[in-house]
Amino acid sequence: MAQAQKITPRAQDFSEWYNDVIMQAELADYSPVRGCMVIRPNGYRIWELMQRALDDMIKASGHQNAYFPLFIPQSFLAKEAEHVEGFAKEVALVTHTRLKATGKTGAAAVTPDPESALEEPLVVRPTSETIIYAMFAKWIQSYRDLPLLLNQWCNVVRWERRTRLFLRTTEFLWQEGHTAHADEADAEREARTILGIYRSFSEDWLAMPVITGVKTESERFAGALRTYAIEALMQDRKALQAGTSHNLGQNFAKAFEVQYQTAAGDQEYVWNTSWGVTTRLIGGLIMTHSDDFGLICPPRLAPVQVVLVPIWKSDDERAKVLEVGERVRGDLQGAGLRVTLDARDSLKPGAKYFEWEARGVPLRLEIGPKDVAAGQAMSARRGGGKAPLPLAGIAAAATQILDEMQSGLLGTARERREAASIRGVTKSQFIEFMKDKGGFAYGGFCGDAACEAAIKEETAATVRVLPDPEFRSPEAPATCMWCGRPSIAEAVWAQAY
Repeated sequence: MAQAQKITPRAQDFSEWYNDVIMQAELADYSPVRGCMVIRPNGYRIWELMQRALDDMIKASGHQNAYFPLFIPQSFLAKEAEHVEGFAKEVALVTHTRLKATGKTGAAAVTPDPESALEEPLVVRPTSETIIYAMFAKWIQSYRDLPLLLNQWCNVVRWERRTRLFLRTTEFLWQEGHTAHADEADAEREARTILGIYRSFSEDWLAMPVITGVKTESERFAGALRTYAIEALMQDRKALQAGTSHNLGQNFAKAFEVQYQTAAGDQEYVWNTSWGVTTRLIGGLIMTHSDDFGLICPPRLAPVQVVLVPIWKSDDERAKVLEVGERVRGDLQGAGLRVTLDARDSLKPGAKYFEWEARGVPLRLEIGPKDVAAGQAMSARRGGGKAPLPLAGIAAAATQILDEMQSGLLGTARERREAASIRGVTKSQFIEFMKDKGGFAYGGFCGDAACEAAIKEETAATVRVLPDPEFRSPEAPATCMWCGRPSIAEAVWAQAY
């Protein structure tokens, strides 16, 4: 690990704290390409564990993985008017196929060869609806071909002006699901099913509680009929959109002529959905759980779940504690846990504790000569709590501790979210709430985009979702908390990433 650095306290500067945690845990680093990041092995391992778990959930719901091109003809993006307007300012274009030497030095040594200009520029995918539905038009002929349920894991590029590691980068990793259905009801079921999968994944794996609901018209995905989202609240009381699921209606089907023959022999357009989560989930994990000592990683997603730290003073002690350490490592690995035995001679135990704590390892087991004699290891939980564990049955005990920590993180985060939420908010309360610490504010909403824009202009808060029934207040608001007109729905506002 690189030389330890001081982590800025959250209360002092949350943004600096966030970057310090990432650097200290060696999750990612800044790349030579402005706006892009390098995901380091520790960070990528978290993504791999996320990917494996979510991929299993997606496949269990009947979807298959596929892969589509990185490059999309520019004309494809223009076929759906709202879609092109939504992404026009973010796309990167490929205009030439080769470079040529200029005879100059430095950055001017090469230039695009004018003779290699493409007849039609290619968009580097910001999302894949257009290229995928062009293929759906070839593959779907009959109602027997439906539903078509596909997913792909890939990278996308969106030319961002202001970037932040994991949360918003020019290139990022994600999964994007794309499906075609015979009718609107089936597409709607799909969009809601995926929203439920995202919620389960967020809460069961990231231990990050979310609220679910539908986006307003101004916040929905470009080209969609409806957009659903999971929204989480970070420790700085800002919201994070952690995943979206879109009912696209028939907009893309009509743009790309995706039709099928019904059982009665008629021709109908399919109904589409698309949905995705990205590497910003790692940012959500960091900001939901971590503390001023570094990363706190939920056990189910921790690259190392248990670290064994042997302690010795003499060569004889070293041999004895390492022998026990190897045996314990075997027991833990046999129980399916991810374990590291830190037998390095170059660091004292205290320095090892600091390093593994900063990396977010949930459980540390210390084994010294006295522990060997007593037939035990001293357990230390990330976040606090030490207790001896008998070596006999240590795998079962460690597994139980990790399970308790996983559920404990979710419970703590949920309590924090509710403590940072207010309901039945009035305009004056809302303004003061957003000026102060912020959080989730529940209140009536008239549905007027102009009202929504005025709120954003004055408070920087946006409607995160119109919440699903489970998250609504016991009494529905009668009037808009901002303008006083009749309310069409309760809304949840927050300042957001």
